[in-house]
Amino acid sequence: MIVRAKKIAGKYLPTLVAVALLLVVWELWVDSGHANRHSFSAPSEIVRATIDVWPKMWAQTMVTIQEAAAGFVLAVALGVLIGVLFYCSPILNAAFFPLLTAAQTMPLITIAPLFIIWFGFEISGKIAIVAVFSLFPIAVQTIRGLRAVPQYYEDVALTCGATRWWTLWHVKLRVAARQIFGGIRISASYLFATATTAEYMGARKGLGIWLQMAYNSFRTPLIFCATFMVVALTGVVLLCVSLAERLLLGADDDAVAFDEEG
Repeated sequence: MIVRAKKIAGKYLPTLVAVALLLVVWELWVDSGHANRHSFSAPSEIVRATIDVWPKMWAQTMVTIQEAAAGFVLAVALGVLIGVLFYCSPILNAAFFPLLTAAQTMPLITIAPLFIIWFGFEISGKIAIVAVFSLFPIAVQTIRGLRAVPQYYEDVALTCGATRWWTLWHVKLRVAARQIFGGIRISASYLFATATTAEYMGARKGLGIWLQMAYNSFRTPLIFCATFMVVALTGVVLLCVSLAERLLLGADDDAVAFDEEG
C-alpha cells in the first residue's frame, strides 16, 4: 500500500505543484498591475465569477455534455466498425480511407455552416459534428491495432475450431484493444472543444453560446470560466476512458507482468 501511494504521489504530485505555482504567479502578476484586468483576469476573480454564475453556466454546460456524450458514443461505435470493415476489406480501405482522411483535414469552420443548413440550430447537428470529427482516430487505431496482432493468435483459434469471424471479434479485437483505446483517448481529448466550437458557430444553448455572450459583453472572467470548464470536462472524460480500459483490460502493469512471466 505504501509503495503504491508513493508511486501515485510520484506520478501526480509534480503536476499538482506545477499548477499551484502557476496559479500563484498568475495571481501575483495580475495583482501587481502588469496585466490589463479588462483583458486578463486573476484566478481569484475567475473563481468568484464562477460561483456567481454557476447555476446559469451549469445549465448551459449540461447541453454541451449531452451533445458531446451522444457524439462520442456514436464515434466509438462507428469508428470501431469502420476500422474493422477497412481491415477486412482491402478494397474498401483503398477506396474510402483517403476520403476519410481528407474529411479530417477540413477545418470545422468550413463544415459547421453546412451542418447548420442541414440540421438547423438543434442539438442533433452538434452531435453529428462531434461524431464526424471524433471517429477518425478511433478508426485508424482500430485498423493499426488489428494489423499488429501476431498471426499465431488467429492460427491457434482456427486450429481449435473457431471461425474467422469469431476469431476477429473475440481474439483479434481483444488483442488490439489497447491500441483502440489509444484512439478513443485521442478523440476524447478534443471532444468538448469540438462541441463548444460547433455551438459557438451556431446554436441556441451550450457553452459555445455562453462564450459568445461573455465575449460580446467583454466579461473576461466568464470566458475563463467556460475555458476551464471545457478543460475540466475533458479531464473527466479521459479519466472515464482510462477507468473503462482498466476495468475491461486490466492495468498496464498487470499486462507487463503477465508478459514477463510468460
